[in-house]
Amino acid sequence: MENNQQQPEVNLLENVEYELVQASGGKRFANYLIDLAFFYALIITTGIVIAIVSPETLAAVNTESTGFSFVDRLITWFLYGVYMFVIEAVFKGKSLGKLITGTRAVNEDGTKISFQTALMRGFSRIVPLEQFSALGSPSYPWHDKWTDTYVIDEKQSNYHLRISE
Repeated sequence: MENNQQQPEVNLLENVEYELVQASGGKRFANYLIDLAFFYALIITTGIVIAIVSPETLAAVNTESTGFSFVDRLITWFLYGVYMFVIEAVFKGKSLGKLITGTRAVNEDGTKISFQTALMRGFSRIVPLEQFSALGSPSYPWHDKWTDTYVIDEKQSNYHLRISE
């Protein structure tokens, strides 16, 4: 005879305590500098490849035209937002800077950020003067506030059970 009684649902994480320690302002600044340097290295490398493969493409760009600098800046901001979105989405809250400094972007409850959250974080970064919102201690810039995320210090935080769900 078969026992058809349903077992009560058990939430294994119900009683798990976790502590998220926000990354220091210094680590956040290091993340920004490393990520920005890598982004510009990628842009320069792409430009060199385009110049080698299709020199006429670069010749067609008129850098002397009125407004070129402004359009260039808008395109660069947009590409930076795309770059940060893709990196954080693929690597679940990590970027090259975060990998080096031992930090990670997580939701406020300690869970991994979603694809959509990475998208919002990436494009929040292109808001003019957004970088200045990271000043202060603790560093809590707009792209964290607007997406309900934190950048945590992985070594100081007890979050591994939350992230592995």
